[in-house]
Amino acid sequence: MDQSLTKNEFIGHEEHAPAAKRSWLFSRPDHKTGIVSWLTTVDHKRIGFLYGISALFFFLVGGAEALMIRLQLAVPNNDFISAQTYNEMFTMHATTMIFLAVMPLSAAFFNYIMPLQIGARDVAFPRLNGFAYWLFLAGAIVLNIGFFVKSGLPDMGWFGYAPLTSTAFSSEFAGDMSTDMWVMGLQILGVSSVIGSLNFIVTIINMRAPGLTMMRLPVFTWMTLFTAFLIILSFPAITIALVEVMMDRNFGTLFFEVSGGGLPILWQHLFWVFGHPEVYILILPAMGIISEILPCFSRKPLFGYPIVVFSGAVIGLLGFGVWSHHMFTTGMGTVATAAFTVATMAIAVPTGVKIFNWIGTLWNGHLSMRTPMMFALGFVWMFMMGGFSGIMHAAAPADAQQQDSYFVVAHFHYVLIGGSIFALLAGIHYWFPLMFGRKVSEFWGKLSFWVIFAGFNITFFPLHFVGLNGMPRRNFTYDGNMGWNSINMIATIGAFILGIGIAVYFVVMIYTYFKGEKTKRDPWDGRTLEWSIPNPPPHHNFDVTPNVHARDAYWYEKHHKAEIEAEKAKLAAEDEAHGGIHMPSNSWFPVITASGMLIGSIFFCNHNFLGAIGGLVIVFFGAWMWSVEGPGGYHLHPTKEGSDDADAQH
Repeated sequence: MDQSLTKNEFIGHEEHAPAAKRSWLFSRPDHKTGIVSWLTTVDHKRIGFLYGISALFFFLVGGAEALMIRLQLAVPNNDFISAQTYNEMFTMHATTMIFLAVMPLSAAFFNYIMPLQIGARDVAFPRLNGFAYWLFLAGAIVLNIGFFVKSGLPDMGWFGYAPLTSTAFSSEFAGDMSTDMWVMGLQILGVSSVIGSLNFIVTIINMRAPGLTMMRLPVFTWMTLFTAFLIILSFPAITIALVEVMMDRNFGTLFFEVSGGGLPILWQHLFWVFGHPEVYILILPAMGIISEILPCFSRKPLFGYPIVVFSGAVIGLLGFGVWSHHMFTTGMGTVATAAFTVATMAIAVPTGVKIFNWIGTLWNGHLSMRTPMMFALGFVWMFMMGGFSGIMHAAAPADAQQQDSYFVVAHFHYVLIGGSIFALLAGIHYWFPLMFGRKVSEFWGKLSFWVIFAGFNITFFPLHFVGLNGMPRRNFTYDGNMGWNSINMIATIGAFILGIGIAVYFVVMIYTYFKGEKTKRDPWDGRTLEWSIPNPPPHHNFDVTPNVHARDAYWYEKHHKAEIEAEKAKLAAEDEAHGGIHMPSNSWFPVITASGMLIGSIFFCNHNFLGAIGGLVIVFFGAWMWSVEGPGGYHLHPTKEGSDDADAQH
């Protein structure tokens, strides 16, 4: 075997494969480095890294789109961008931030952290996990291809209300491919999300370490589970709606066409049946991250763990029963309005329960005000403010005034930036030493926090007032006599301060990755299993599958070292007796299959059905070859002193 290999790392050279299967398709080399290793990877950590890099890239794209919106609104009667470009920017800003930034960044943490927290060596279906990522990337390309083609970007809003998606409202470009790209891109992203979610559910239920009962799971893992269930239950609704739009636009059906007996309001119901659970798909992972950070930096266990878990389940359940509070102004009638008002008020209760439990965790704790803690506390405060304005929308009379105004814009940005983004930024700081073995400078980390915090509040807090004063959303300009001039200028200045803060954050992270201070294992004195392994984690995660004895598993290990070491030695001997650690081999077929989806979708949106069929052929070829590829894999023997051997199995 190549002597340049690191101990316990296996690179699957062809001499390890049976002679009958020494083709590039079947040998599936498990390279340690190089582009092929990333294209074919099935390692949950690498896939998490791919999700994270992609999400952060699109986060910057969405931020640039937001700055263009704010520049246009900085002064009245501005002509910085045209009305058409403005429509494209607010459509793509929301679509990008929700589907291409926050969701995949959450998925990055699900992929990287969750298997480590439950003591697993990978997810249940590693190749399916890779397929989910490449599908995500395909959907992202389809959504953004309008930057490079004549038809331009989608311009009907991220909500895609009928009849704005009909061909009658298409722009002057031939066929207006942009709306079709939006429809197809979201469908591909939906398939990716459902596949990933099913994988996470099976992993959490079936692959937990011995002793890790459900009520010992870390809260982040619980929120991963709840989010996965929300995705597989809510995405079918928008999938059905998107298929109907696709049929209306391409095959002459009349689902949303009033002249043919269709119902535009049907789209709103289908969209918001998905759309409101989507809010909790975005916020539950953030709540899970906060529930990991606050106990760690308070030096005490999470207060009311069972209640925090149960409230997460209740939020997910009630999230399916409040969708029509987005539709109070559509004339549903008093009974429906009253029912959704009550449900909307009720869903505030489990959220409030979580906040009280977080405060209980902080109470009398030995607080360590490190950068992750700063972002976590910022989350609690900002998310509460977003929640307060959200409760106002539960009252239908108040909602009638606030509907489609900048008050709503302020509300959901406090929830999604002050909530989701703050928590995700906290999570990056918190787990960065685990992922890369380097710790971010506290000075630069806290500086980025304060600039982001200030810029965020300067941008969005004033929008509550301009919204209540009547400024409608989605208008590309306004008259100078409306009284909105000063607030819009302040908000635009705040947006650029926020942008500077995000830029500082990213520059610091990139610098730390290359030049940051190297750190020892478990720099935060963590409590969950991911901190029990070296950083960065080895390919196989755990030399020995851990045996869990308490809810805070690693805290228990640190206080019972002799007992745990003896137990691990026994388990290592049992692993070796069974042939070592089995690891899955890399595969080309997830990326090939996803490429077929990408090619077919682009041809379909161009109404080139022959090319679309060609894409489907690639999909079926990839799936068939995947099915005959076999499980494959190889064995590692990390417990053998001085051994870096691995036995190929195909």
